[in-house]
Amino acid sequence: MTPALSERWRQHLALDRRRSVHTVRAYVATAERLIAFLEQHRGEGVSPATLAHIDQAELRAFLASRRTDGIGNLSAARELSAVRGFLRFVGGDDARVPLLKGPRVKRGLPRPISPDEAVALAQDIAETAREGWIGARDWAVLLLLYGAGLRIGEAMGLHGDILPLGDTLRVTGKRGKTRIVPLLPQVRAAIDAYVDACPYPPARDQPLFRGARGGPLSPALIRRAVQGARGRLGLSDRTTPHALRHSFATHLLGRGADLRSLQELLGHASLSSTQVYTQVDAAHLLDIYRNAHPRA
Repeated sequence: MTPALSERWRQHLALDRRRSVHTVRAYVATAERLIAFLEQHRGEGVSPATLAHIDQAELRAFLASRRTDGIGNLSAARELSAVRGFLRFVGGDDARVPLLKGPRVKRGLPRPISPDEAVALAQDIAETAREGWIGARDWAVLLLLYGAGLRIGEAMGLHGDILPLGDTLRVTGKRGKTRIVPLLPQVRAAIDAYVDACPYPPARDQPLFRGARGGPLSPALIRRAVQGARGRLGLSDRTTPHALRHSFATHLLGRGADLRSLQELLGHASLSSTQVYTQVDAAHLLDIYRNAHPRA
């Protein structure tokens, strides 16, 4: 793929489609793999004009070659989605994307953890931190995930301009979409305690959560901290930072929140993304029934 086409595709994804940095990187890589495959398969260079003539057999052969690289159904489905988007981008209004059924992907249900487990996880991480202010920071981050339903990337994206805190917080989520989430008093207190303890004064244009040396806090550090804590507490391997967000949604639904309100709180683009939590709640109730009912 020519550098010019690659850059156009990258800018379309980032600016027009407002995809995340990770999605842009993955979709550009997929387009480059497709072009490299077609050039080898056809034995000639591939231009934007010739991409309009890709047929179903070639697309199927490309996916088969990716299978030999060891990717599973989920990755293959994502690869096919990226290819379709790229071909529509290159072909414009006249694009003819070959019809090809993607692999069946079994969608697993999120595994929520109990409120006590969520608090115990955050407390363990805070208490085992190497410095007091780092413990306060991690406590505040995890309470944002569980108490406000933020994605970890959304928490890392907060800047000092959110201070002073109020009853709500404006969050920028996927594709630059903003939403308003309520802040529990406990979450506000945790953030304020972290700000007071942090050796790096908050700045409006700088990340709120800082690493040990003052740079932006990496999500990987929070993930590693959660991994260590769940081992110490004997929690499931599926207890991740994102599981705290799932728990937030499941517990709200279990206490009577309606799907539309939950959709807004989570920042889901479509209601179908939120509806999965109805299955989670039903599964949770079934677990309780099986464990508690004398005739279960």
